Amino acid sequence: MHPLSVEKVTKTFRQGDRTVTALASIDLQVPQSQFLAIMGASGSGKSTLLHLMAGLARPDSGSVRINGEDLAHMPDFQLTTFRRRNIGLVFQSFNLIPTLSAEENIALPLMLEGNNGRPVRRKVEELLETLGIADRRTHRPDSLSGGEQQRVAIGRALAADPAVILADEPTGNLDSANSRSVCELLRDLVVIHKKTIVMVTHEPVIGAYAQEVAVIRDGQILTHFATDGMNSHGLAAKYADCLG
Repeated sequence: MHPLSVEKVTKTFRQGDRTVTALASIDLQVPQSQFLAIMGASGSGKSTLLHLMAGLARPDSGSVRINGEDLAHMPDFQLTTFRRRNIGLVFQSFNLIPTLSAEENIALPLMLEGNNGRPVRRKVEELLETLGIADRRTHRPDSLSGGEQQRVAIGRALAADPAVILADEPTGNLDSANSRSVCELLRDLVVIHKKTIVMVTHEPVIGAYAQEVAVIRDGQILTHFATDGMNSHGLAAKYADCLG
């Protein structure tokens, strides 16, 4: 069983008097410990697909399964709880709580589950060390750099040990040096810590850090290929070729 499975998913939206198909019968399987990049231009459907994977929207038809559980048929309360326990979310805009320190932001998903005390402190300490920000633990978001804030956001996503981590343009608000650092961290989480990550991006230089790339256009997956150590220039050429 794959941690993440998308089967025959279709999603439409109303725009005035017409219906726009955002996703058309999408199929996608993500194995354990894979780093998958979903690449596509603005309006291709990649963010809609990620939102469906996260249970933030529901498909018109088809299924999205996390560890075998179909998100589309869960009541809202159950879905919220399931998401908190099984899906780690990393956003472009960090979405940290400004009044909480780095360690408090990371601990938040565990505290929402009613966990506290030594096990939580130990878990947060491990994550701070893994993320390389142990010396910034007491700092609030406004005292952290963009790269540090994104590392805290990744720590929050990891706190509950989710089945899958979903990252929506995670380097979109970062400079090139911090973008590289965050991408290297995501890659290490897969290779060393055996996490499963799906990342949405439109940049070949970011997509090249993934092990696999799925190219989406007009709501359909055009192709799916392994990067096999491909550099950003090679990936850019492959991506352009896929788009025709």
